[in-house]
Amino acid sequence: MQRFVLLILALAAVRPALADDRFDVAAKPFLTKYCVKCHSGGKKAKGEVDFSTASAANAASRFEQWEFAAELLRDGQMPPDGETQPTDAERSRFLEWYEVTFEKSVEPHPGYFKPRRLCANEYRNTLRSLFGFDLEVAIIEAEQTVAETSLVMKLLPTDPPGASGFRNDTHTSPLTTVLWDQYSYLADAGLEELFSKKRREIVEKTTGPISETGLTMAHARKLLESFVPRARRRPVAREKLKKIVERIAEAEDIEAALKIELKAVLMSPAFLYRGFLVDRSPGKQFAVDDFELAERLSYFLWADMPDEALFEVARQGELKKPKVFAGQLKRMLDSPKSRNLADDFAVQWLTLDQIAKQSKRPPQAHALRTQPRDFAHYLFAEDRPLMELIDSRTAFVNPFTAGHYGKDRQQLGAFNKPRGVEVKAFPNRKINLVHTKSRGGILTMPGILEMNRGPVIRGTWILERILGEHLPDPPPDVGQIPHNPRGEKLTFRERFELHRSKPSCAVCHDRIDPLGFALQKYESQNFNPKSTADTSGQLPNGEKFEDFTGLKKVLLTTRREQIIRNIVERTLSYALCRKLKLHDRPTVDRIVKTLSESDGTWQDLVREITVSLPFRETAFRE
Repeated sequence: MQRFVLLILALAAVRPALADDRFDVAAKPFLTKYCVKCHSGGKKAKGEVDFSTASAANAASRFEQWEFAAELLRDGQMPPDGETQPTDAERSRFLEWYEVTFEKSVEPHPGYFKPRRLCANEYRNTLRSLFGFDLEVAIIEAEQTVAETSLVMKLLPTDPPGASGFRNDTHTSPLTTVLWDQYSYLADAGLEELFSKKRREIVEKTTGPISETGLTMAHARKLLESFVPRARRRPVAREKLKKIVERIAEAEDIEAALKIELKAVLMSPAFLYRGFLVDRSPGKQFAVDDFELAERLSYFLWADMPDEALFEVARQGELKKPKVFAGQLKRMLDSPKSRNLADDFAVQWLTLDQIAKQSKRPPQAHALRTQPRDFAHYLFAEDRPLMELIDSRTAFVNPFTAGHYGKDRQQLGAFNKPRGVEVKAFPNRKINLVHTKSRGGILTMPGILEMNRGPVIRGTWILERILGEHLPDPPPDVGQIPHNPRGEKLTFRERFELHRSKPSCAVCHDRIDPLGFALQKYESQNFNPKSTADTSGQLPNGEKFEDFTGLKKVLLTTRREQIIRNIVERTLSYALCRKLKLHDRPTVDRIVKTLSESDGTWQDLVREITVSLPFRETAFRE
């Protein structure tokens, strides 16, 4: 529904009279007759969806709500059973209005520029690349525990997810005094270590040999000429550097003065914020320059600043040349830094950070946590087809997850444990699924099942994270699954049917339950084909299946484009560090069409995003 409303506003801005007429004729009467009864009253409205204030003027700002409503209407789930139903003509008229307004009349736009602060992960990586070392804190670790050693990640508060759902979406996250103090402390700590004896070699790579008498002005000048442009992620005017050099030359202590100047750079908006130095042309839409493009590319793939090779190509003005850009993109995807796409993007998208909370045994928690991350990295690094996320013949396994893979575990070979160590965490090894093909893909990984216990939680995760559908929060009086009535022996699923018998509850459960129950036989360590659990289901559109194998066929065929669309939307949103808007729909549609028709891969996805209009262009409000 939110998408629907957002779309109307965009259309109304271009053709307001026509949009108003269409809304008044096709949408408003339908809403009044079939929707407002339940969906009104602000936050008290069912599903927190309020149609009583809907209009052509505010539609675009809530287009996602409208999209969800249109989907429910197409599937015949709204209005719910027991309520007055629209005629076929009324339903068709409303859906035609939705399609014309939201799917056929939107012009692509890159979105308006907004400053965005580096999130904690980006700040840590950028500081490490700039200094040449990571700021670490000394920690005494217990055997087989995983402890955070980065001083940056220890001190900086965790960034809350932005409107996009990702932590790199910091547009509305303020720069507080606490955060400012932490930046100041980290800058001081980094500079102190940079100029310490143990880091002398790093400094001398830039300045040349330094004698016992200390830094000279020649050393300071070379260090500034290297450090400042890299920190600002674009060249610096000679006059600006000249003034800094002059201030240092007037000081009695060259090293102390140099630290002050470098700290000023590290505390400047140009360092702390993304895109702060982009040339501004109010009221115009234009292509970003090579340095901004390099920055967008490196923070998307690496969550880090551009390296020297990328920076040099941008300095030469060559980055936008197709062959040069393709070469840089391939080089960056081949870099170990691209592991960020698994460890940051995939973790946030698929909520993989929740897996580690499912076991109190560190080695087992490590195994459950790293398996889907290694699999996600494999998809990107080895350029696998997008749909291999759902069905794969490759898995990453260690002794703590091997029990789920039957005879295929024999491919692992021996894992040697050092003498005297009772418990040890092991890295995953890649295996081919021959005897346990049903275990292929993300959905049946033990860590995913462990963090999504129960059919409702599991079905909701698949619906939202894999299929890209959003569900409203359940009502506060939803209640628990009832116990067996005296004298009856109902199965869990039969008792669950009693729980979800209310029409208002069935609207969401009809979408959730078939997905969740299909995986019931996989909850134990070994898949049990003889289990009597009822894993059959029927989706809202009428598609039926008997078990998870049948559901997987549905996901790979009739739901294939929906899954690809969700992958595109999630990845594009992460790359742009913002929530997608109505004007991004043409870009999404184009990429989905291209990848669907070509059986696209994960690197194809990255390529399509990095040449897209919102990635390559920007605009500033007048």
